[in-house]
Amino acid sequence: MNTPTLRMGDVELAVPVVLAPMAGVTNAPFRTLCREEATRGLAVAQGLLAQEAVTSTAPLDKGQRLSSAAHPEIARPGLFTSEMITSRALVERSGETMRMIQPEPDADPRSVQLYGVDPATVIDAVRLLVDEDRTDHIDLNFGCPVPKVTRKGGGAALPWKLDLFAAIVRGAVHAASPANIPVTVKMRMGIDENHLTYLDAARIAQDNGVAAIALHARTASQHYSGEAQWDAISRLREVVTEVPLLGNGDIWTADDALRMVKQTGCDGVVVGRGCQGRPWLFFDLAAAFAGSDVRVRPGLNGVAAVVRRHAELLVEHFGDELRALRELRKHMAWYLKGYPVGSELRRQFALVESLENLDELTAQLDLDAAYPGATVEGKRGRAGTPKIPALPDGWLTSRELEPERKATLLEAELGISGG
Repeated sequence: MNTPTLRMGDVELAVPVVLAPMAGVTNAPFRTLCREEATRGLAVAQGLLAQEAVTSTAPLDKGQRLSSAAHPEIARPGLFTSEMITSRALVERSGETMRMIQPEPDADPRSVQLYGVDPATVIDAVRLLVDEDRTDHIDLNFGCPVPKVTRKGGGAALPWKLDLFAAIVRGAVHAASPANIPVTVKMRMGIDENHLTYLDAARIAQDNGVAAIALHARTASQHYSGEAQWDAISRLREVVTEVPLLGNGDIWTADDALRMVKQTGCDGVVVGRGCQGRPWLFFDLAAAFAGSDVRVRPGLNGVAAVVRRHAELLVEHFGDELRALRELRKHMAWYLKGYPVGSELRRQFALVESLENLDELTAQLDLDAAYPGATVEGKRGRAGTPKIPALPDGWLTSRELEPERKATLLEAELGISGG
């Protein structure tokens, strides 16, 4: 068994890397792909797999796939967190939410991210997860910048209300403690540059027993635009001295991750948009943190093989081929980014309807096309532009929750999971 490089309570990871929850992206099939790649990267770094067997990204045959049960020495090559689960939907046992918290096969540790604005509802949601043994780790979302979330006072807006933030964190940690399930928080720097919250929030979270703190080094107003402010992670390192600190923002390559850790002093990284259409980034990350310079550089043939595996996992997950392939559509532009694929064929991939249709389109690709280089390693996903955050009326007038707002917290809970 490898020496863990990151400990969060009872959760020990061989690789200090976390897959960030992304709505509609990081469902169980995608988490499976990322975990498989991380496992293979660590296995290559440890000499358990031959480099040439995996660096093309072509999926291993079923009989060759690695699992933590068969290879405990490569167990837990990172943390792969669920899409955002809303506390209200979980407590109400929404059918879609209950499906979303189902872990992927071989998930170890199981990880769920919770969102909520009402402390009582968050506590009830944590108790459900604990009492029904549905997770090994809980992350609390205080970083989402999406208007429908911040408009309710949630996500990146919530830490502005210090007492509300403290009540949610304290309640969640207490509710998870009987099962020794670690609770972590993921947050942003604040609402905007004039309303920063991360230093105060980190002190409160640390004092209330969280197992780790992750910072996306942007404000809510930045959304995903501009550059992540890694110097904020360095400043937070001075405050977060008792638990691990994870950095998030603009990690597009394994070298970016190593540079963030060296530059900021953080203990690990959280990776979001950088892995969109590139689940093999987790191979690179696992190998890099294990001291190997081996990296995956897939030609179009290797990419096509991963796309087919992704499609199969989606069909198995949803039990509905049309729905599964519709879910795949959003990934296709990311997978094909930088490769020589004509605009009409790209358009058809964005409308794919079945495995047969996928195979027909794949047959039209130039599968001999080599890895195109740095063009696929830069920024990915929608960056957008800075925005004025949507907030409840009068939200910024006080750092404390006004009495009249307390009565309406339950109404502010979102009822749909996924962000």
